[in-house]
Amino acid sequence: MQRLEFLRLDNCDMGFRSLLTVEHPRLCELEIVRCNFERVDLNWLPELTTLTLVSWMSLDDPLSFGYVPLLHTVSISNTARSWHKMLKLSEFLGKATISNLHLGFQSEKIWVKPQDPKELSQVFSELRLLNLAAISEECDLRWTLFVLQGAPSLEELCIRVCDCLQVRDEEERRKHEFSEERKDTGAKWEASDFKHHKLSVLRIFGFQSKLKFLDYITTVMEAAVNLKDIYLHEKPACEEKCAYIRQRGDRFPKSGRQKILVRNSLDMHMRPLLRLHFRF
Repeated sequence: MQRLEFLRLDNCDMGFRSLLTVEHPRLCELEIVRCNFERVDLNWLPELTTLTLVSWMSLDDPLSFGYVPLLHTVSISNTARSWHKMLKLSEFLGKATISNLHLGFQSEKIWVKPQDPKELSQVFSELRLLNLAAISEECDLRWTLFVLQGAPSLEELCIRVCDCLQVRDEEERRKHEFSEERKDTGAKWEASDFKHHKLSVLRIFGFQSKLKFLDYITTVMEAAVNLKDIYLHEKPACEEKCAYIRQRGDRFPKSGRQKILVRNSLDMHMRPLLRLHFRF
């Protein structure tokens, strides 16, 4: 096992409130998927570069980071229940310095707690790419700006809005202990007047020509002084069996007239060097 470079733990259970300690001299990539560990301690992994964590049942931080000097790509997704703790990324990610971060919310409660940018200076000092996935359509998007404020080196921001996996039936939601509050109740953030000098690309999947999206894009445009490209994507067709049904009211701009209305709403004529792309 000393030559092991890739390890995937899927649906593992060592007993109630069990702890897993990981130490290995050559492990480069670790995936922990649907496991019932109370916490995974990444004590000593000098070659680890890529970490994936999907779903946890812990009431506290599901991971702790020890010696992981090469870790640069982290993907964390969770279908949060009402009792899941909201994580502070500065505490949760510890001293890891990450360049590529994916956070997935599975169309349920936002489980990240917005923080003051100064608290994020260590963990996000090298962050280049941020992907915030499966944000429920009922959520406001302004809370995501705390990461932009706290990541001065960020070059690309990707937002994915989708209710694909949403459990809609109220009885079923209570049965599975999903939150009965708005899914962004704990994720409130009012962005101060700040400027970002590295962000060049903004992508939004599941875009609709609604005020919520237009206001968010306008805020990013005003903050990111060197923004070059905005990509607006229609919600991709779902490949899995789920509760999502595309509604007739979906308002992705497809006609030339609709695209012009979006451009005018964003005052694109004021930013001649900024390109707006529509993707189906």
